[in-house]
Amino acid sequence: MSKTIFILNGPNLNLLGQRQPEIYGHDTLADVERNCAAVAAERGFAVRLFQSNHEGVIIDTIHQARHEACGIVINPGAFTHTSVAILDALHTFEGPVIECHISNVHKREAFRHHSYVSLRADGVLAGLGVEGYELATRRICSLCAGKG
Repeated sequence: MSKTIFILNGPNLNLLGQRQPEIYGHDTLADVERNCAAVAAERGFAVRLFQSNHEGVIIDTIHQARHEACGIVINPGAFTHTSVAILDALHTFEGPVIECHISNVHKREAFRHHSYVSLRADGVLAGLGVEGYELATRRICSLCAGKG
């Protein structure tokens, strides 16, 4: 079994640390990757972080995960609320999936309260800042190791 966790990020997350820091903070995706890699390495796992502003690329990466990853942490960004296609792709993945949002989407606009991804996710973290990625990575490690 693979000991790699895919961390997938959707649109605009390439601007993490620059875009709306009052909502998303000052950490970058490079910071997220470094922190999650440290959490995973402590447990004998590795991470691969991906980001795309394009729905099809995210779907293709989920398909790739079917063969290369034991689990997925996903922050689909705005696709959370719109993409049945990402949900369908996640249904093809047999390992655990944790949905992660930096902001508390339930304190934001009403359209952000619905998530298609949650219909597949084994857990959801929201509003914990980028630290949520580390918690999600820790949980995926436990689930992939059979300690969940």
